[in-house]
Amino acid sequence: MKKLAVVALGGNALLRSDQKGTIDDQETNVYETAERLLTLIRSNYNLVITHGNGPQVGNILLANTAGHKLYGLPDMPLDIAVAYSQGFIGYIIEQQLRNVMMANDLDRDIISIITQVLVDKDDPAFNNPTKPVGPYYTKEESERIAEETGAKFAADPRGRGYRKVVASPKPLVISNQKSIESLARAGQIVIAVGGGGIPAFYVEENKLQGIDAVIDKDLASSLLAVHIRADKFFILTDVPKVCINFNTPQQKELDRMTIAEAKRYLEEGQFAEGSMAPKIRAAITFVEGSGKDAIITSTDKLGIDNGGTRIVIV
Repeated sequence: MKKLAVVALGGNALLRSDQKGTIDDQETNVYETAERLLTLIRSNYNLVITHGNGPQVGNILLANTAGHKLYGLPDMPLDIAVAYSQGFIGYIIEQQLRNVMMANDLDRDIISIITQVLVDKDDPAFNNPTKPVGPYYTKEESERIAEETGAKFAADPRGRGYRKVVASPKPLVISNQKSIESLARAGQIVIAVGGGGIPAFYVEENKLQGIDAVIDKDLASSLLAVHIRADKFFILTDVPKVCINFNTPQQKELDRMTIAEAKRYLEEGQFAEGSMAPKIRAAITFVEGSGKDAIITSTDKLGIDNGGTRIVIV
């Protein structure tokens, strides 16, 4: 019987910080990532693939703002921008993964699912935006844009500049999760929960409505992984292992981490918000909810023995 893995693709799997973000850039990156996913497919895993959208959704909003100012086009709310990003990123992943599979004489259906995620409109995150979206700016550029638009910005923890930050409420319920599980267990490769899902809430009984936010894709992916009973949860990022004392002379890579250790490191502030901290919380959510292991690693280490940091119960 095949095992089921949820793989949350990180930023580098789609777009690197030194790239302009052209479709060619993203297709090339996704093709390389898809080649690594073959390791799991050949290891007898069925796959659910999730992905982020931080740079892309920010760029969609910039394009929308320009269209509104220059041509009077209607403004696009953030939930619609997230849906937009799910469509085009899902298409790129689906196409490039299919290309890789055909090149390796493999045949599976690949299905992208537009995914809404229920949130609480009174979540305190709406008063404390932390989720980075869009391109990097200098301090001066970010201050100018903030003054002109009222947007909030935060410094990148790795010193790459400043990015706009938006609310990132806690995901509560993933839509269509039964269908996602049944399709994946039947052997189809499913792409879902793009960008953490389209945030929605009940404006009244039996009436859903979108809301301006970007849900953390790792946290939403961990919730999905628990509910579809995944055997393994991979969180892909741009570093091979989780580190403590990051960017200091005492930096140390971790091969293994219990959830008790992970919680302690979070309390100590070892992991930056908007960067590694949500990934650690997502791993804890999955391990506590499933009893199975989560692995945080870089794309090039996916499927390699002892690759990445394994988060375990004890």
